[in-house]
Amino acid sequence: MATLMVLGLCEGCPKMAAQVTRLAVGGGARFYHAKPLKRQLGGVYRPDPGNPQTPAWQLTAAFEAKLFGRYGAASGVNPARLWPTPEQLKEMEEEERSWYPSLREMEAALDAKEREAEAKARQREELIAAKMAKMPQMIAEWQQEKALRKAKELEEKEWRQRLLAEARERFGYNLDHRSPQFQEMVQEMEKARRKEQKLLKKQRREETLAKKAAEGAAVTSAPDAHEAVVPAEVSYHQVTQTAESS
Repeated sequence: MATLMVLGLCEGCPKMAAQVTRLAVGGGARFYHAKPLKRQLGGVYRPDPGNPQTPAWQLTAAFEAKLFGRYGAASGVNPARLWPTPEQLKEMEEEERSWYPSLREMEAALDAKEREAEAKARQREELIAAKMAKMPQMIAEWQQEKALRKAKELEEKEWRQRLLAEARERFGYNLDHRSPQFQEMVQEMEKARRKEQKLLKKQRREETLAKKAAEGAAVTSAPDAHEAVVPAEVSYHQVTQTAESS
């Protein structure tokens, strides 16, 4: 029934209808004839080195080893030629040592790797311990810097308010900070401020020098008192010796 329906649909396509009819007659199987295998007549194939059409890969030692492995003595290959030369054997041994190290070499490499990892871990722990030891000092320095920064900001804020108040008092109204009058006033006040700081610094330096001079005078007066005591002690010993001799 299904075949008849397909034939009805394929009335306009004779080629497809013929194919469907052939499948229906054959019981649904497709007729296919595979090519027969080629027979190798004349024994084992041996490449001819003198023939220019012979592929180069058939003239290598690997191809001869393949023939000997497949056909054995019937291939006509001399098995002595299949062994590597001393140079090739040396290269193979070096390659084997590089790719497949001995057990002792592998153990030594693993031990060295473990020692390196332990050394790195120990250095990291020492670095962490050193950083943790410096942590209180770093926190104190950070707090000090923070306090200095806040003090500087407060000082600058007060200085700006002072400038605005001075401008308001001098000109009688709020002056724009970008105006030439305000800039000129700021320069004058900055100059006075620097002069005041310079005088204060000079005063502190003079006070420091005076304090050092006073300390030096106190140190120089102490040996004089000691020297004044020594003659008294000497005279006492002289009187004692005189009394004993008499």
